[in-house]
Amino acid sequence: MTSRLRVLRKQNRLSLEALAAQAGVTKSYLSKVERGMSVPSIATALRLAQVLRVDVGRLFSDQVEPELVTVVRAGERSPVSGAPIPGAPHYEGIATGLSGKKMVPFMMYPPADPADSPFRSHAGEEFFFVHAGRVELEFPERTVTLETGDSVYFNSALPHRSRSIGEVPAAVLVIIHDEPAEAAEPVPALP
Repeated sequence: MTSRLRVLRKQNRLSLEALAAQAGVTKSYLSKVERGMSVPSIATALRLAQVLRVDVGRLFSDQVEPELVTVVRAGERSPVSGAPIPGAPHYEGIATGLSGKKMVPFMMYPPADPADSPFRSHAGEEFFFVHAGRVELEFPERTVTLETGDSVYFNSALPHRSRSIGEVPAAVLVIIHDEPAEAAEPVPALP
């Protein structure tokens, strides 16, 4: 339970103090639980699970859960849109089975013709890493050319579109981070 509780607390963006307050325990007691120096009562474990929005069994399981470590092999990516044909624009999802992600990673294979790629904008931030080929990333008032190994980080609210340039079709790792999740609401104590 020790490392799992710490991981779940951090995934919920809660400090030791905040989780302790919401679960109705002291910070020092919660610290001892996280370090394996104390074992919580069932009532305390239930309150911790309720605050962390997980089943109480997740706090006590000895198995590493798939959602804590997710490996996606190159051939296991999920087609998101477009035809997975080299040179044709399409997207492949990465870690699509993982719920509650703070980031959305995917592979993008941009079109060569910018008419196939309309300007898009959305909340959050975006990171592009050019894995293969060359890419032109266009903003309304600026165009950036990226070579293999180059990257760019930008505010996704800025309209943007991309296209593959050069002889080799481009492959781009894209990671989108939406606005930060709300902090967990206080949970009332169990009777």
